[in-house]
Amino acid sequence: MRILLVEDDPDLSRQLKAALADAGYAVDHAGDGEEAHFLGDTEPYDAVVLDLGLPKIDGVSVLERWRREGRSTPVLILTARSAWSDKVTGFDAGADDYLTKPFHTEELLARLRALLRRSAGHATATLSCGALRLDPRAARASVDGEPIRLTSLEYRLLHYLMMHQGRVISRTELVEHLYDQDFDRDSNTIEVFVGRVRKKIGTDRIETVRGLGYRLTALEGESDA
Repeated sequence: MRILLVEDDPDLSRQLKAALADAGYAVDHAGDGEEAHFLGDTEPYDAVVLDLGLPKIDGVSVLERWRREGRSTPVLILTARSAWSDKVTGFDAGADDYLTKPFHTEELLARLRALLRRSAGHATATLSCGALRLDPRAARASVDGEPIRLTSLEYRLLHYLMMHQGRVISRTELVEHLYDQDFDRDSNTIEVFVGRVRKKIGTDRIETVRGLGYRLTALEGESDA
């Protein structure tokens, strides 16, 4: 899952970017409203963490522009403003959640997980596909209760496929959501990562749909119970 972090405080930005990366996300950062609007307008993010007090263009204006342009990406607002009227302004501009500074990083991560879960239509914190389980809280996966060892990119791939299980995901979409903007992207490497993940979760769980992409499904006879 790919996140846009919009925060102008250098220390907080470094802290949050590291925490998000440790939690298994690909993270892009914008330090002002102009850059934030450009990235949010041109890149396919799964969620945005948006500070309101930004240079050049304030966060509320950036959010309002995105919503007017039809961008429905979930947005979690960060702000030092605690007045209820500021919260109402943020929600009316199109925010999905709100966190007041100072805050615990664990709470931000939990709220972000909830946003991503709701936007993908999942009701529970743990993702299931037959005997395959993925817990975004701990960034861990298992099959039949047995833990699977995954690299960070393998985890991102599996997380994205599980969030959108049953749907055909193209290579291009996977590239756009697995890597941050500074990564040297190559769609051919997706095939390599899919092959590695298949070996770890069972080769038949990820189907290749020729000419279209990949689809994650439960094995025949498996249930999510």
